[in-house]
Amino acid sequence: MKIHIHRGQNQIGGSIIEISTDSTKLIFDVGIELDEAEQIEVPQIDGLFVGEKKYDAVFVSHYHPDHIGLLGSLVKDIPVYMGEKAFCVLNSAYKYRNLDVPFNPEYIYDRKAVKIGDITVTPFLCDHSAFDSYMLIVEAEGKCVLYTGDFRANGRLDFDRLLNSLPEVDAIIIEGTTLSRDDNIRNIEEEQLEEIAVNYLEKHGGPAFIMMSAMNIDRLKTIENVAKRTGRLLLEDLYTARVAVASACAVPDRKNGVRVFMTKGDSEYDELCSYGSAKIGKAGIADSQFIMCVRSSMKGYLERLNELMSFENGVLFYGMWKGYMEQPYMKDFIEFMQSKGVKLHILHTSGHADSMTIDRFIQKIKPKIIIPVHTENAEWFERYGDIVQKSKEIYV
Repeated sequence: MKIHIHRGQNQIGGSIIEISTDSTKLIFDVGIELDEAEQIEVPQIDGLFVGEKKYDAVFVSHYHPDHIGLLGSLVKDIPVYMGEKAFCVLNSAYKYRNLDVPFNPEYIYDRKAVKIGDITVTPFLCDHSAFDSYMLIVEAEGKCVLYTGDFRANGRLDFDRLLNSLPEVDAIIIEGTTLSRDDNIRNIEEEQLEEIAVNYLEKHGGPAFIMMSAMNIDRLKTIENVAKRTGRLLLEDLYTARVAVASACAVPDRKNGVRVFMTKGDSEYDELCSYGSAKIGKAGIADSQFIMCVRSSMKGYLERLNELMSFENGVLFYGMWKGYMEQPYMKDFIEFMQSKGVKLHILHTSGHADSMTIDRFIQKIKPKIIIPVHTENAEWFERYGDIVQKSKEIYV
């Protein structure tokens, strides 16, 4: 087998990885680069993005844009494979914005092998901040390659079960996102975040708000648990509610204390009514103890809600990458909330493996070749000696 890293070495995001034999050519992830959200440049890869089709399939590890952002630019008739639940979540996010997902995937499932030509691909469900993420075992010509995608050991899925299920491999294509961070220490467990939030709210009785990605289903589950344990309503905006339904996590239900609110008025009213008794208005919110899912675009709505209730002694849990806090729009929102008497409290853990997890993973898998991707510190892997390969083309 030949491995060709079209993009993804010495950078975080934008991965495009080819694994091929003489008769079959597969691509794993087609992400945009992290700074390309506004103006996307499509690599001129012949048979993938330009010209006639030359690839047999594209496999997607998970739905983050730096792994799927170029799927809409594929040449015609290249099949796309991704997790069914992942696609449901992604589709719900697109539909909220009145958009269509630009591809119709075939579905992959945990440990269900897919045969494409003379290559067999077996997905292994793994933990990441994207729901229904997969590592992918690729087998052909008597060789075995593992592409990790993005993964971690500090979420709600059992990492040991995954680790003990994977075979030893000839080569591993492995992420190292956290290795360039100065604070690369052991990740906090997702379940520890739940305890931190519960302990905080038991001492502070004001309103609680959470800023997080609605598509981070582990975090949504954490906040649902916190709300239940502290006797608060979990309030979801319509976007979060759609994702919750798609993932079957924290589904709006009055009996379970999960309610839905709208922020834009008449244009959202029909959708709000579709949640029946789970819907709630500003007056009902003002009379409740709650944890509310918020985004930086909700300043106007929160200003109106603040006219009905005090935010004093409240808390804004910040549950995303801290780098976003430097963005002007985020600074502005945080300052707005603080001006209302709301304290900021970080409630986040990484969606990527820390260095201890990466080392443990490599020691267990025992690869003959290590190919670092999705990292700005490939030098970290030099501790494993001459089995580390940094060239764009590697033969296994």
